[in-house]
Amino acid sequence: MKHSIILLMVFMTIASSAINCRKSKPDKIIFFGDSITELGVKPNGYVTLVQNDLAKQFPRRKITVIGARVSGNNVSDLEKRLADDVLSKKPDIVIIYIGINDVWHWILPGHVGTTPEDFEAGLHGIIAELKAANADIILCTPSVVGEKKAGENPLDSKLDQYAQISRNIAEKESISLIDLRKEFRKYLSENNPENVDKGILTYDGVHLNNRGNRFIADIIRTELLKMLR
Repeated sequence: MKHSIILLMVFMTIASSAINCRKSKPDKIIFFGDSITELGVKPNGYVTLVQNDLAKQFPRRKITVIGARVSGNNVSDLEKRLADDVLSKKPDIVIIYIGINDVWHWILPGHVGTTPEDFEAGLHGIIAELKAANADIILCTPSVVGEKKAGENPLDSKLDQYAQISRNIAEKESISLIDLRKEFRKYLSENNPENVDKGILTYDGVHLNNRGNRFIADIIRTELLKMLR
């Protein structure tokens, strides 16, 4: 009996130390994306806003926030720079926000979009490598190319298709999903009475204005808090 009590005390001590170690260790969060993320690291960008919010939420915790971003990137580009820009930094959490260029480039002169099959395969490949590196993953659906009502922007149906691919992958891979497509459409349906194609959450129909940066930052912060607490 005495031997069992001693073993239990030892086990509880080890478990307590592990928990305390987990709480005190630095957390490294990487935002992995394109020009939206590139602009997100500016002073009023959503990446910076999230970083500031987390610093206030956890003043004694060492949380590092990094924007691994390149303008114009699609999912294939993210695959190519995953090792250097993300895995080499040994992240705890990676937020993948990609898909706009994969769709937008279908109609952008001098560019070629990503097929649905390649988009799906690319995301699966990135996620597999991040899982192998023991990183927690948050996958974001693509948001908007144009802010008019649902179905009135030229690429709405294709964006819906690619957003659904991301939803399906998140479910299949058992990773967290932030459905920006759904959140944007809901907000715009309630806050765009004149049905303009830009100026509500974006300044050009794609890239975020100050309101859009705050909008996304609040959504992402809420999801991150579930992982960091």
